[in-house]
Amino acid sequence: MKTKFYYLIEIQYLGFRYHGWQKQPNVITVQEMILKTLKWVLSETQVKVLASGRTDAKVSVNQTYIEVFTDRSIQDLSFFLKEFNYNLPADIKALSIEPTDAKFNIIQSPKIKEYHYYFAFGEKFHPYCAAFMCNILSDLDVALMQKAAQMFVGKRDFYSYAFRPTPTTQTMGEVISCEIVKNTELTASFFPEESYVMKVKGVGFKRNQIRLMMGMLIEIGKHEKSWTEFVKTLDGANRIKLTYNAPASGLQLVSVDFL
Repeated sequence: MKTKFYYLIEIQYLGFRYHGWQKQPNVITVQEMILKTLKWVLSETQVKVLASGRTDAKVSVNQTYIEVFTDRSIQDLSFFLKEFNYNLPADIKALSIEPTDAKFNIIQSPKIKEYHYYFAFGEKFHPYCAAFMCNILSDLDVALMQKAAQMFVGKRDFYSYAFRPTPTTQTMGEVISCEIVKNTELTASFFPEESYVMKVKGVGFKRNQIRLMMGMLIEIGKHEKSWTEFVKTLDGANRIKLTYNAPASGLQLVSVDFL
């Protein structure tokens, strides 16, 4: 049996030009670029990569982790990190690397994730903003959206906020905090004068959950969904399937903390 070596690499990336994390045919993905770079830097080494979670097309990441499996040890981690970053595309960066072992499971390990969703509304904004935030071309009742965002907090059945749930989909989860505030973190001369961010932190997020949550908040802000309709979606027993995903480009995975 070949000896395996395990490494945990902290990464960040701008997702706007990628078709998500997972390697797929005929499209460019983050996993594909990382694997190509690893195989170049670690030549003659067998390499496998797993992520702490998958991101959708155009979703960016400020901080997350990947686990790298090799059949040879990396002798100088600081030198490897420098070479890895030198060869990665400009929109992907490795922040740190540390050895781990076979006992660690990056997928099954419980973790707290924090997501931010940036948006502005009203007039169309500068095209340069498109990679960072969502543009809603109508008025929004932000105060009502802020009230609704707080309703997501708690342990509950998020059936309505799971993407295409099936009878076997695990839909229980916990939102630790959720709020909408003015954006003071992402700034640039071409950004609109006023923009907002939904900040949500939790355990056990489902595929597209944040985008479905934000989609509901946008519909509430437009007064397209009533408060009563919204509250019913917070009880998974009602088996309400939502279909409006907010655009992906406003979404950012801010941090991943293993418990």
